[in-house]
Amino acid sequence: MSATLAPAPRWARRLAGITRRSPTLAIGAAILFGFALMALLAPWIAPFDPVQADARNVLAAPGGAHPFGTDGNGMDVLSRVIAGAGWAFGIAIPAVLVGLVVGVPLGLYTGYRGGWPDEIMMRGFDALRVFPSIILALAVVAAAGPSLLNVVLVIGFLDSPVFARVVRAEVIALRGSTFVESAVSAGNPTWRILFVHILPNAIQGAMAQTAVRAAWAVRISATLAFLGVGIQPPTPEWGAMIRQGAEYLVTGQWWVGIFPGVALILMVLGLNMLGDGMQDMLDPRRKAATR
Repeated sequence: MSATLAPAPRWARRLAGITRRSPTLAIGAAILFGFALMALLAPWIAPFDPVQADARNVLAAPGGAHPFGTDGNGMDVLSRVIAGAGWAFGIAIPAVLVGLVVGVPLGLYTGYRGGWPDEIMMRGFDALRVFPSIILALAVVAAAGPSLLNVVLVIGFLDSPVFARVVRAEVIALRGSTFVESAVSAGNPTWRILFVHILPNAIQGAMAQTAVRAAWAVRISATLAFLGVGIQPPTPEWGAMIRQGAEYLVTGQWWVGIFPGVALILMVLGLNMLGDGMQDMLDPRRKAATR
């Protein structure tokens, strides 16, 4: 008599279903899961202190005790790449939260009210679009100082118009709906109509943008560090490491900049793939187009 196999757990079936519906989301999530584990376990898996210099092993080639080699200060590149994952998440996640906290209420209110508040916000966003985001971020961080808090706040505020525009478009489509008119007729205050009745139906588009905007935040923060106005050495931030490595490429010490560069590319790729998959899953228009 053959034994019957036990049914797979519910979470496993749901995971398999998501993987079949959006392989892009699954691959991106797997890449990010690897980086998240690396960031969380960094104190235990990094072979050396990422900011400990060793004058006896300056620019040591990959191999032996230093699989990724060492940099110009004798710091272990592998340990610094591992620690850099924590800094990338530590910048991207708060920056996206700042963008959501600022942009979503703006989009809700102006999309619902219309009139001059909406006109002022849209003209302000249009004015910001005249300047490239990296130039604005570079100018503000250079003026305010290259601290982690300043980098997060600048990136978050520059990202808020994206969330505001997405939510505003959804609110404009919803404000004439029957459930909104019923809420108004019932005498609900404006804040309750916005946050209880409209927001749950308008937030999906903004949430679908979070991973893509996190990828943008990682790129911008690395660019600021590469230009010398972001996170400063010896902090193990990938952009700052690439900047140091660029100095040694012409002399043959390629490993100083290549390994953090590969890590940066992989994280941005994972976030973009996750974001594309989330948009396919959460955006009704894209979901219908992919069927």
